[in-house]
Amino acid sequence: MRYLVTGGAGFIGSHLVDRLIGEGHEVVVLDNFDPFYDPEIKEANVAAHQEQPRFRLVRVDLRDEEALGASLDGNYDAIVHLAACAGVRPSIENPAKYQDVNVRGTQNLLELARKWGVEQFVFASSSSVYGTNPNVPWREDEPLVPISPYASTKLSCEFMGPVYSHLYGIPFIGLRFFTVYGPRQRPDLAIHKFARRILAGETIPFFGNGETSRDYTYIDDIIAGVRAAIDYRATPYEVINLGNDQPVTLSGLVALISQAVGREAVLERLPDQPGDVPHTRADISKARRLLGYQPETPLPDGLGKFVAWLRECGSVPAPRQAAH
Repeated sequence: MRYLVTGGAGFIGSHLVDRLIGEGHEVVVLDNFDPFYDPEIKEANVAAHQEQPRFRLVRVDLRDEEALGASLDGNYDAIVHLAACAGVRPSIENPAKYQDVNVRGTQNLLELARKWGVEQFVFASSSSVYGTNPNVPWREDEPLVPISPYASTKLSCEFMGPVYSHLYGIPFIGLRFFTVYGPRQRPDLAIHKFARRILAGETIPFFGNGETSRDYTYIDDIIAGVRAAIDYRATPYEVINLGNDQPVTLSGLVALISQAVGREAVLERLPDQPGDVPHTRADISKARRLLGYQPETPLPDGLGKFVAWLRECGSVPAPRQAAH
């Protein structure tokens, strides 16, 4: 099989490429190496892939319609669309860019999928679309109350799914990821930032009173769900949660990271951040039913694997200030 993976040089994308190439498939990765975080990190993510004969890297921005059409041949059994401007807080600072990249970029890709007659389109959405809905755990049919530009762009893209499925027969699955972590995680995300700072003996930014909670999902479990979604054909359109259904408070997370690192965290206490939702928790019964999805990695085990990777990845550059 031959797959197009957008954002394939990033955290989740590079793990998916590992899986697909390991299964013997051909993979074309589309990535523009945006400097939201250090592009050298993404270069390191795909360095091993470059040696694979079944791997091709295309350096193009999703917003460049002409370059997309010229660089991609359209011969794909499925498209997995992971590329996006990510992050809740940065989206508040630059909402126009998030709208342009996430919504217009997805529109461009769906138009190409229509022209090519692609048989499956898997879209990376986010648990942030649920926003301030208090009815946790969240089911896919729950009311959506997004409270950040990032969340609104993901929801806009989800709404494109039934349109293209109905009008053009493109099967579309939107996967709502719940706080993915593991080796290669983006350096701006909490687990990576906290562990790196604790290892360095630095303070960590601690927002609010520590009672906010998140459903943390290990990368291998997410990849298993994405892989199942690629093969799913039973219905033309679905939105499915991929989480762990085991939420942990911020205070509990810091304690578990400190335990994995073997050093006590020093907190820099800060007020709550605008755009952050207080709690996330996935109802994954639909993913179990449709995809056979079953997360297998408890948070302490996943954090241990992440910290082991962090200790060994001295060749990975330290994170630079994110560009917005």
